[in-house]
Amino acid sequence: MLFLVPGNRALSLLMALLLPRPPALSPAHSSLLGDGFPRTYSCPTRRTRRHVSERGGRPSICRASWQELVGVLVFSSIPFTAVKAIANSSVGETLRRRLEETKKADVEKSKRFKALVEKARVESFWYGKERPRWLGPISYEYPSYLTGEFPGDYGFDIAGLSKDRVAFEKYFNFEILHARWAMLASLGVIIPELLDQLGIVQFVEPGDTLDYLGIPGLHIAGSQGVLVIAICQALLMVGPEYARYCGIEALEPLGIYLPGDINYPGGRLFDPLGLSRDPVAFEELKVKEIKNGRLAMVAWLGFYLQAALTGKGPLQNLLEHVADPLHNNVLSTIKLM
Repeated sequence: MLFLVPGNRALSLLMALLLPRPPALSPAHSSLLGDGFPRTYSCPTRRTRRHVSERGGRPSICRASWQELVGVLVFSSIPFTAVKAIANSSVGETLRRRLEETKKADVEKSKRFKALVEKARVESFWYGKERPRWLGPISYEYPSYLTGEFPGDYGFDIAGLSKDRVAFEKYFNFEILHARWAMLASLGVIIPELLDQLGIVQFVEPGDTLDYLGIPGLHIAGSQGVLVIAICQALLMVGPEYARYCGIEALEPLGIYLPGDINYPGGRLFDPLGLSRDPVAFEELKVKEIKNGRLAMVAWLGFYLQAALTGKGPLQNLLEHVADPLHNNVLSTIKLM
């Protein structure tokens, strides 16, 4: 996210103006912002299940002011606004002219590569009629409309969701999109907790809470601020989702040509390591990606349930289970509810 890049002074100043600091300030207050930013701090709060508002005895979901929430809205619009500004500027015009000079050759190169990919798919073990099936050697009448054209097609569709070809392509796009987010999010859950367990990084002082952008009540984890975090995340995704809706041509106003399709755009932007240069390896990587992505989505369901039931991360739950498997397991957790 653009506004989290250290050293961006213009955004730092804008953040300081839009996200005013609460009255109580202390060096122990936590924020995700690095030392290159002017910090906005949250008031220290004890780790209780619910905060009680000052006005009465009702619990508060978020204690952030409307100015602070407007600040989050402004920052969420920065990437999309920046892209539009560049596209409509003289810089964008120069980039488009350069693209027009090379696009014809790039399109021809893309067509030749797609032909090689089709050939590799036909010869691959993971595609076609002879591909592995989800029941293995067990005899079963698999749907005839699942032909093994897409990666990760094991003939599983007991609900008949893929009968319509258009719907099938749409569902595959949704699946691979969520699979990629789940894989990234899994690392985002495990790595910070691992660093904290090893004592390498301490994200929050004892007795304080970790607030997103330093906004009071907008917590990264815990029982507060979840609704507001969901709203902010939806706002942050407006730009990328709009670009995805427009298709891979959406970046051409910036002089960027993507040779692939909506699921595998390719190019230097989405394949900087050149992993798709070998058509055979590319088709196998597609299968590995969707398989690991499905595991990540299931894992995230486990992360969510563990956090909801125990209030702890997956590594902490794993360590406690290994230390005492008879008393730290699913059944013992359910009994305590």
